[in-house]
This record gives sequence, structure tokens and C-alpha cells, in this order.
Amino acid sequence: MSPTQSWDVHRLPDAGGRVFLVTGGNAGIGYFVAEQLSATGATVVLGSRSPARAEVATASIRARVPGARVRAVRLDLADLSSLAPAVQSLKVERLDAVVHNAGVALDDPPRRETRDGHELMFGTNHLGHVALTQWLMPLLSAAPAARVVTTGSFAAKSERLDLDDLQSRKDYEPKRSYARSKLAQMYFGLELERRLRAAGSTVASVVVHPGGALDSLTPSRPPIHVRTTGARLSAAPAALLVQGKHAGAWPAVRAVLDPAVRGGQLWGPRVFGLRGGPRRETVWNHLADRSVAARLWDASCDLTGADFSAISGCSGPRAAAGAAPGPKE
Repeated sequence: MSPTQSWDVHRLPDAGGRVFLVTGGNAGIGYFVAEQLSATGATVVLGSRSPARAEVATASIRARVPGARVRAVRLDLADLSSLAPAVQSLKVERLDAVVHNAGVALDDPPRRETRDGHELMFGTNHLGHVALTQWLMPLLSAAPAARVVTTGSFAAKSERLDLDDLQSRKDYEPKRSYARSKLAQMYFGLELERRLRAAGSTVASVVVHPGGALDSLTPSRPPIHVRTTGARLSAAPAALLVQGKHAGAWPAVRAVLDPAVRGGQLWGPRVFGLRGGPRRETVWNHLADRSVAARLWDASCDLTGADFSAISGCSGPRAAAGAAPGPKE
């Protein structure tokens, strides 16, 4: 299959017998990733910090996808000590893919922190997924060809990391901190792929972004999301440039399912990286900086206590369930 053609977002390949985890699968883009993957016959697990919202999401998917094999686990990426028990609660022998989608976006000050003392967006969006990946690695390695799919953001294209102030202690601006947290995720996904290849792993790491995805262009999924007629009409001009969150899910879904997708690739929407079907993009120039990726990797291992020495290169102490967080920068 061509990496740029012969892919129909409305006719996905069968994935019966496979198991996928979607973090933040109870709302937004994550919900649509989960809904679309459920239609393939796979077992889809929604990772959500809110059991009540996860229950609503699973009910919505079952109503729209007859016979959907979907369930939820409680997953709080802002609490590093909770992640090992969350992975144990999956109760699966292998995991064929994880979509790192969950995230926090703050619009206004003040700066907030996770219970581990990390800036909330960097700690949740990036560090939480780093630590989760460590705990998932045995399950991913048990699958024939598992994938780690990391969802970044188009907003990260114009941002750069401040490696001396990763947690925005000196200079906090919410939208910038959010974009940098997503950029950190993307760096991690690419560096993870390099280390997986060096270790000869069967797991692949792919990076995606949803382009421009607006609630006002997203089809209703009540009570998760309700789009009013007024919102739909007012958003019509924007549809020339951006799209809804259902379409923002397409790059991640293709990264999970398409056998033509390879580790280390970047996938996003076809039209200017903002809207349209999923296509492979050239890795952005700043994302290709391996020295930045390596420094971020080391800092992330230190901050989370994650240990990826089994796949090479990170010598930090393995984080045990309930362990104290790693040192702060």
C-alpha cells in the first residue's frame, strides 16, 4: 500500500484480535480515535482519569458501533505513582498499540503543578506518557509488531524547547507551555524509535498531529459533545482551513492500522498540515535535532524515574509503583 494513497478513512482494515489503548479516549480527538478503532473489530481500552466520563464514552461507542469491544481503565497521567497499577489493571497479555493522546491545555495563569511537582501541562502531556511507556513496554514487546503512536500538535511546529526551563518555572505563558509540552512529546516519540531500532525491538514509534481540529466542526456525540446549528453555521468559513476532531483522529488511526506506516515517521492532515486525509510529512527541521532529543530524553528519565535501559540508553532508576517522583530540574 502506498504511504500517500489507497487509504480510505471510512473503510478501515479489520483488526480483530488486536488490543489498543487510547489515553484520553473519553473526549475530544481521543474519543474519535477510540470510536474509529472500535469499528475494526479490535478491543479498545479507553484510558481516562474520570471513570464517569469513560463510562459515558464507552456507552456512546457501543451505541454507534454494534458489537464494539470497548472498555475503560482509570489512568491519571498527572500522578506518576498511579501508572504501574493502571497498566496492571489492563489485564491483557499483550498490547498491539497505544495512542498517547491525553492532554491538558490551560488558557490562563496561574501556573499549576501535578501532585509530583511538575508543571501541569508538561507533567501530564509529556512526562506522564514517558512513564506510561516504560510500564507498557513488556506488553508492547509481547505483540508481534506493536506501535507507540504519539499525538503532537501543529502548534509545536513554531515552538522550540527551552532545555534549561522545561517546566516553565522562569517564564510561564500557558499557550506556549502547552505547545512546548506537545513538542516534547514529539521529540520523545522520535527518540524512542531510534532507541527501539538500536535495540532490535519489534515495537515501532510513530508521531502524528491532528492539524486544526475545532469543536464547532465536530459532529455531535451527545452527551460527550453537542454541536449546535449556530456553531455549525458560524464555523463554516473555517472549514476551508481546518476540520473537526473526528478528522483530527485520522492520522493517529492510520498510524495504528496501516502496515505501510513505519517507525520514525510523522503523519498529519494532507492539506497544509491542517485538514484533510492523513499523509506522511517530512519530519520538521527542529524535530530532527538529535542532540535536543537526547537531552530531553535524559531529563525526562530523571524527572520521572523511568528506566528504558532494556531498550538502551537511559540509566535512571526504575520507577516503582508508589515511588517518589524523580528529581526536579
